[in-house]
Amino acid sequence: MTPLLEVRNVRKVFGGGKSDTTVALEGVSFSVSSEHPSITGIVGESGSGKTTLARLMLGIIGPTHGYLFHRGRDVAAMSRRERREFRLEVQPIFQDPFDVFNPFYHVDHALAVPIRHFKLADSRREVQRMVAEAVEAVGLRPSETLGRYPHQLSGGQCQRIMVARAFLIQPRVIVADEPVSMIDASLRATILGSLQRLNRELAISVVYITHDLMTAYQICENIIVFYRGSIVEAGSVERVIRSPKHPYTQLLISSTPLPDPKRRWGEDAIVEEESTRRSTSGCKFAPRCPSAHEPCWTTVPSLCRTDADRAAACFLCSDGPVLENEEINQVFAPPQAENAPTLPEAN
Repeated sequence: MTPLLEVRNVRKVFGGGKSDTTVALEGVSFSVSSEHPSITGIVGESGSGKTTLARLMLGIIGPTHGYLFHRGRDVAAMSRRERREFRLEVQPIFQDPFDVFNPFYHVDHALAVPIRHFKLADSRREVQRMVAEAVEAVGLRPSETLGRYPHQLSGGQCQRIMVARAFLIQPRVIVADEPVSMIDASLRATILGSLQRLNRELAISVVYITHDLMTAYQICENIIVFYRGSIVEAGSVERVIRSPKHPYTQLLISSTPLPDPKRRWGEDAIVEEESTRRSTSGCKFAPRCPSAHEPCWTTVPSLCRTDADRAAACFLCSDGPVLENEEINQVFAPPQAENAPTLPEAN
C-alpha cells in the first residue's frame, strides 16, 4: 500500500560554501501509513534536525537530496492541483501560536480563510457554524474567543485555535512542531488530549515533534530519536523509552528531571571531554559516548534491528539484521486499540 506521506533518504544541507555548511538531515526515511492513523514522536535535543524535518514534511523547504512523496507523488514535481490536495491533507501546528496569527485580524480569520480556500462551506452562515463548532471542540467558548485579536487571548487559547483549525480542515496528517513547549503545564494535557482525539475520532495521523520525552511517551505509539540529523533509534515508544539501547537515548532519558531533591539535575550528563575532541567520520555521537571504541570513529553504524519493535544505529547493537532506511517502519508498533487510555478531555 502506498504511504500517505513518505520521507525517503532525505539529506538537507544549509549554507553555500564547502567550509560553511550545516548538514541538518542525513539519510532520513520514514512514512505515514494511509491505512492506519498513528501518532509518531520525533525527539532529540535542540539542533538535532527536528524542525528542519517538520518544515520539509510540510513542503516549506525541499531536500538537498532525497524525496518527499505524498500518495506516491514527488511533492517537488507536483502540479498546482496536486499541491492543493497536499496542502489540504498535510497541516501544521507550530511551536509559537502567536507567530501564526496576523495581529491585524481577529482570530476568526485564521479559521474562516481555510474554509473558503478549500471550499468547505457553501455560505457565510455555514462558515460561522463550522468555526463555532471547531472552537467548542477544543474546549473554548465561542462567545469568549471569536471576535478577539490574538493579543487578547492567552498562548494556550491561541494554540487551541490552531488545533481547532486542524479540526476544521480534517487533514490526513498533522505535523505538530513542539506544540506545547510554550504552553502552561496546566494546559498541556488539554492540547495533547485534543491531538489524541483528532487521531482516534477523525483518523488523523500526527507527527509529534518534541524534545520532551515524557509527553511523547504519553501520546505516541512510536518514536524516532534524532541526533545531529540522523536517526539513532526507532521503534515502539514503550520499548524505546523503557529499555533504550543507544547511548544517546539513554542520555536523554537519564537527563529527564525527577522529583528527587537528593538527585542533582544534570549529574548524569555526558560531556565532550577535551581528550576526545577528535574529528569523526563514523558515529556522530562518538565524542560524547562513554562506550566509544575505534570503529565508532571511522565507520558509520548501520541501523540494526534489536527487537521486533525496535532498531538502533550503534555498534553495541549490531548483532541483528541491518535495516535499509526505507524499512524503518517495520519496527513500529501496530495502531493502538480504540479503548486505549487518553489524556483528559478539553475543558
